[in-house]
Amino acid sequence: MKKDYYEVLGVSRSASKDDIKKAYRKLALQYHPDKNPDNKDAEEHFKEVNEAYEVLSNDDKRRRYDQFGHAGVGSSAASGAGGAYGGGVNDFSDIFSAFNDMFGGRARGGGSPFGFEDVFGGGGARRGRASAGIPGTDLKIRLKLTLEEIAKGVDKTLKIKKQVACKECNGSGSKTGSSETCPTCHGSGEVRQASKTMFGQFVNIAACPTCGGEGRVVKDRCTSCYGEGIRQGETTVKVTVPAGVQDGNYLTLRGQGNAGPRGGEPGDLIVVIEEKLHELFKRSGNDVIFDLAVSYPDLVMGTKIDVPTLDGEVKLTIPAATQPETMLRIAGHGIGHLRGSGRGDQLVRVNVYVPKDISHSDRELLREMKKSGAFSPSGSSDSREEKSFFEKARDIFS
Repeated sequence: MKKDYYEVLGVSRSASKDDIKKAYRKLALQYHPDKNPDNKDAEEHFKEVNEAYEVLSNDDKRRRYDQFGHAGVGSSAASGAGGAYGGGVNDFSDIFSAFNDMFGGRARGGGSPFGFEDVFGGGGARRGRASAGIPGTDLKIRLKLTLEEIAKGVDKTLKIKKQVACKECNGSGSKTGSSETCPTCHGSGEVRQASKTMFGQFVNIAACPTCGGEGRVVKDRCTSCYGEGIRQGETTVKVTVPAGVQDGNYLTLRGQGNAGPRGGEPGDLIVVIEEKLHELFKRSGNDVIFDLAVSYPDLVMGTKIDVPTLDGEVKLTIPAATQPETMLRIAGHGIGHLRGSGRGDQLVRVNVYVPKDISHSDRELLREMKKSGAFSPSGSSDSREEKSFFEKARDIFS
């Protein structure tokens, strides 16, 4: 499924033309192929940025996009010409329709959402091609994951409330499952209104108000869904989340969104990843950081400590004379790589533990330690006896 054009450019829906232009220039420069040679991801971003700007910089296309989404501005995928140049091209509208079929593509559910025919009043190629049913809308949900789940990947079973096909009429909207050609548009799915101006005749094309652009109307409406073919329901969906996803990443499940009215193609389900904060670990890319408090004697003499990881406890060796803020690495206990095999590491940041309350005997031990020059950064002793010795020596030689 295509990304939202406003999200691609990083602007709000109320953004001005100048804001859109500024955002486009910045992103186009960032992802330009000349600046990112042999970078497929940058090339795809560049295409998305150009496509989004082409729509949002045009008032008419932007209005259609705001109203109908991607279906209102067409698709960049080319469709078959079907003999566009070989006979049957009777007037300009047919020519423009043929070009639109070749280069403009079709929106999901059939019909040309926007092209030459909309401008010049054509659309002959659309006659009789109205879709069976209206495409269903997309759904977006948020899925919260722990670091443990993100580290290795996880399968989740979700209950989703969405629009489902009506069981009474099998989604047709009709008691008998029958429909007839719309009497207003005669099956074309659109109505046209011509108006004359000083510049010539203009034709305005709009979706048929009677059938909603489907070209057919339901006979004997279903009393359960009131002829819509859909009802509010609930379904279970299984989601496979790969290792290494990050907050804001999303997965698209095709056809798992809302069912389309009267047999229309279902929408998609967009699962947005939300990363839960961990009480012990902080994430840094594919690595995780754990802060470990170690007693002063253990830092000086070295020790072995059981350290928690995303996979359980691991025995970690603290070397002798380890300094505070030292980072020790536990390889392979971080986050799995989203693209590729292997995992990141766990980094253990070692700090000295300073007790708040100590006993009288502990204080005496600390006073004894202070007497030794080994525990002073300057290497000097704080002993009163040594001070007295130096004072006497100074008196002798002064």
